[in-house]
Amino acid sequence: MKRFENKPAESAINKNTTLFWFRRDLRIQDNAGLYQALKENENVLPIFIFDTEILDKLEDDKDARVEFIHQTIQQIKNELGALGSSLAVLQGNPVEIFKTLQPKAVYTNHDYEPYGNKRDKQVKKILEEKGSAFYSFKDIVIFEKDEIVKDDGSPYTVYTPYSKKWKAALTTFYTKSYPVEKYSGNFLKLKPLPFPELHQIGFSKSGITFPERKIKQAIIEKYHLQRDIPGIDGTSRLSVHLRFGTVSIRKLVQVALKKNEKWLNELIWRDFYHMILWHFPHVVTKAFKPAYDQIEWRNDPDEFKAWCEGKTGYPIVDAGMRELNETGYMHNRVRMIVASFLTKHLLIDWRWGEAYFAKKLLDFDLAANNGGWQWAAGSGCDAAPYFRVFNPYIQTEKFDPERTYIKKWVPDFETPDYPQPIVDHALARERVLAAYKVALES
Repeated sequence: MKRFENKPAESAINKNTTLFWFRRDLRIQDNAGLYQALKENENVLPIFIFDTEILDKLEDDKDARVEFIHQTIQQIKNELGALGSSLAVLQGNPVEIFKTLQPKAVYTNHDYEPYGNKRDKQVKKILEEKGSAFYSFKDIVIFEKDEIVKDDGSPYTVYTPYSKKWKAALTTFYTKSYPVEKYSGNFLKLKPLPFPELHQIGFSKSGITFPERKIKQAIIEKYHLQRDIPGIDGTSRLSVHLRFGTVSIRKLVQVALKKNEKWLNELIWRDFYHMILWHFPHVVTKAFKPAYDQIEWRNDPDEFKAWCEGKTGYPIVDAGMRELNETGYMHNRVRMIVASFLTKHLLIDWRWGEAYFAKKLLDFDLAANNGGWQWAAGSGCDAAPYFRVFNPYIQTEKFDPERTYIKKWVPDFETPDYPQPIVDHALARERVLAAYKVALES
């Protein structure tokens, strides 16, 4: 992995400088931690760290997510430049980087993933030992951690009662925007700092086109009617922007409250899965329900390869996988179908599929990806029952009856080149029910 030279940016940081550390909140407007930093300090310098603890694990030097981040922080730097400030960009292990810095304080927004939580505790300790403060705020969710719990204080593990309490607790206080612009005069005034080219951090362009950062209210209004139809433009396509925080969750909830409760429910699912990951971090590597770790998976590598490449002989499954491989996106209904197919039809461990999605999805989010895969496998909280096996043919008739989506992504459909099904649906259903029964009743 190439390293960008950090010294020019580090030279702008001293004991009179307050840092705001961008992570998955890549916007200036309505940013909780940035607002607090500017409100409470002068000489605020925003920073972004290309975290090598994350980047070094990426297998593809054309990873589109890195390109998306790079483009976005370039835009942020330009916005800050218009305010007479700049963005300090660094590369390396954040824990090691903060050992070399001694700012007045560091402000940031909460990270709920196990790695991020551990990293932030280490950074806080390092800074406090130097006499520098570390402050973190809630920004990427509406409710977090213990804010929505049962009456006895324990976390919810079923979505419906959680969502009811979430809605009952919601007031305008939780959706109000943070007026960052009110304190923009407190950004540190300095000339533009060096900004790395994509190749200087070890990556190159992916060729993928990113969805625009636009709240399409007409689509959101019809979301409940069109959300399950992959052949039309019926979803917001904001997931990558929500993932990296280029749009505010508060703004989206404001829109959802006015336009569509079904869309609001999807935003609540996101909070729910973040809460689950926070309270039950074992789900990263193990089933939420321990009994499901007793399942004897087949894990056939050739069948997994066929699934990854969209060559299973099941057109709706293959369309989804080819869309994913080409664009970094897959329609949400199809995500459920392909996940069910991998775990139920092929009896391949959900962790294999989760890891493949983690490599390919532009909007990859650990909490949501893990929650979705465990839901499909039956092993997660509030999951589909294990005996529910999606029939790809019925799913196709219901949601892509004209084969619009299939024909777009599977041009060899209905030609001699298209593969035969790699497994028979009826036999696969019998096999998975037997395998799950043995594991869950032993």
